[in-house]
Amino acid sequence: MPAPDRIIYIARYDSAWPTRFAELATAMREALGDVALRIDHIGSTSVPGLAAKPVIDIQVSVRNLEPVDPFRIPLEGLGYVYRQSNPELTKRYFREPPGQSRTHIHVRRAGSFSEQYPLLFRDYLRHHRQSAGEYERVKRLLADQFPHDRLAYTNAKGTIAWEIIRRADEWAQQTGWQPGPSDA
Repeated sequence: MPAPDRIIYIARYDSAWPTRFAELATAMREALGDVALRIDHIGSTSVPGLAAKPVIDIQVSVRNLEPVDPFRIPLEGLGYVYRQSNPELTKRYFREPPGQSRTHIHVRRAGSFSEQYPLLFRDYLRHHRQSAGEYERVKRLLADQFPHDRLAYTNAKGTIAWEIIRRADEWAQQTGWQPGPSDA
């Protein structure tokens, strides 16, 4: 049987998530300085009221992904673990320090599609409660269907995520959406 932390669990929204993000982001801002053009709370924990896996996702936007040392060294200095083997080539990925609560750090190139996607997705869900509710329902169903298979859960979530980002793009075109100021 998998360890309890390996079970996909969708938790009710926790009002402590933004505070936890702020604590982590403040330390990152100090360590990274102007290497980080933006530091943003992304993912489901960044959407007020939305149930989520209790994982804080943080996006750090940088000018370039290579060389990695300008952001790798400060993040490792804070205890984050660099996952060099991450298969997504449009980001560099770090995990929480050993023994700390789950945190995913996504370092992406500023202005890239991969950087803009989670910001638009987050902002759209913050402004469209019906879509957020739909997303939550699908996540709960998939967590029940794939409680021990993160890859299957993530892949199955793709259908609703792409439908939401399609709607988000229409909303962005109608409103002139641009990312607001950095969260940290």
